This record gives sequence, structure tokens and C-alpha cells, in this order.
Amino acid sequence: MTQTLRFNDLNVGDSLPNLAKPAISRLQLALFAGASGDHNPIHVDEEAAKAGGLPGCIAHGMLTMAFLGQLLTDVVPSHRIRSFSGRFTSMAFPGDSITCQGKVAAKTEEAGEKIVMLELAALNQKGEVLMAGTASLALD
Repeated sequence: MTQTLRFNDLNVGDSLPNLAKPAISRLQLALFAGASGDHNPIHVDEEAAKAGGLPGCIAHGMLTMAFLGQLLTDVVPSHRIRSFSGRFTSMAFPGDSITCQGKVAAKTEEAGEKIVMLELAALNQKGEVLMAGTASLALD
């Protein structure tokens, strides 16, 4: 169920509720490959990943971004998202648990809308940042 954030209830520095995702499984990677159309074997074939110079299979970067997107849609309806971007900083592997975080970076008004700018991060169980990003939300 989506919570709805309200502009006047938020202050710069406030955090969104964390989104904790369970350990990434090989089945999840195979299903995401099918859903996303990204069938690069480095995500599902251990030998192909190693032949490509990786320590083993890696999760799709866009899976991590999808988790960050879920963090946003857990707190606002998708039509309230005005921008969403991310930068990959590290790889996720099968077995990694991902925690997504968001923090209010700024509040402004643009084109008659009340906008909250967020800083986003997806971290693995070791606390390493896998993806850093930003989003802007139009709130009531």
C-alpha cells in the first residue's frame, strides 16, 4: 500500500522509511532477465561471468534501480514522480541483501507544484553503496 507523503510534513534531512530487500537469488536474476529483456549471460551463467573477468554472476544494475523505484512508489503514487536517476557505483551479487534509502535534500516550488528533491542510495549488507541517485516528487 502506498503511503502519501505531504510537502508540509517533510523537512530537509528527513529520511524515508528504508526498503529492505531479501537476498538476491539466481531465480530472481533469471526472472528479471526475462522481464527486462537483458539476457547477458554474466547475470545467469557463472562461467560466462568469469570468462568476462568477473568473480561470478552479477545482478542486473537495473534490478538495483528497480528496488530504488519501489522505495519511491511505496511512499507516493507513481504519477507524483517527476524525475528519477541513478549512478551505478558497485556490483550486486547473488546472495546480497539490498537496503534502499532516501533523504530529503531540498524543497522548492516549480511550475506551481510543490517539489521535494530526494537523495537515494541502495546499499548491500556490508553497507557498500551500489547505486546513488536522486528523485523529485510533486507533493500536496
